[in-house]
Amino acid sequence: MSPKVYIGGKLYDKADAKISVFDHGLLYGDGVFEGIRSYSGKVFRLAQHVDRLFDSARAIHLEIPLSREQMARAIEDTLAANKLTDAYIRVVVTRGAGSLGLDPRRTTDPQVIIITDQISLYPEELYEHGLKIITAGTTRNHPNALNPRIKSLNYLNNILAKIEGTNAGCLEALMLNHKGEVAECTGDNIFLVSRGVVHTPSKDSGILEGITRDAVIELARAANYAVVERTMDRYDVYTADECFLTGTAAELIPVVECDGRTIGSGRPGPVTKDLHKRFHGLVRGDR
Repeated sequence: MSPKVYIGGKLYDKADAKISVFDHGLLYGDGVFEGIRSYSGKVFRLAQHVDRLFDSARAIHLEIPLSREQMARAIEDTLAANKLTDAYIRVVVTRGAGSLGLDPRRTTDPQVIIITDQISLYPEELYEHGLKIITAGTTRNHPNALNPRIKSLNYLNNILAKIEGTNAGCLEALMLNHKGEVAECTGDNIFLVSRGVVHTPSKDSGILEGITRDAVIELARAANYAVVERTMDRYDVYTADECFLTGTAAELIPVVECDGRTIGSGRPGPVTKDLHKRFHGLVRGDR
């Protein structure tokens, strides 16, 4: 069966899923998106993802042609149409087709696109042995230029840092904000564990407010770990006992080396393993 893609209220075969080449989402990266997961047929934290999508759209003055309830229903219906239970879901809202100029007032018909597929962001062995990362020279966007809290289609900032990582033989790269503080990785939020305390950059550090990040913070606090959201620099990363990343696609993956420095024992630590187990219990409905 050919995968079905939702565009503007209709389902199309993958080969026939098309939008205009004059769409400002293509021409200028003018739009917003969400990455979502489903587990055992249930979409994980759907309401939170839909809320973040609408918040991102509002921040760029983009009117989504669906209500939040209609958007949630369209996501679930597209998942069901593709007969997927464990899946990755990409929701895209573009500005719509317009002229070759920048003026968004000359665009019409914003496009809502929903794609469902299966994804494995990192090889399975890296969840067991841990990732190696480097710090990218490309800094995270300044909040006054393009706020990282907006999950926009303009992802070139992250892509340039990702290229630095892959050129260094790493699958992920750490990004610093304009003040040289730890922000996040190219597609994931970062956590450190030091002396049993879980640390993560605060929301004013230039990060996307991750749905998985929030879930892991909740799990850690429920398990009686102290969790601190604060400003951090690379010294904190280099001297941490443990490090792990979180994201919808990545879920929770350990990091064992940064910029050639071994983190902790060089193997995934006990807190990381515990939270990884708890996260999988959460998404599978065991907790």
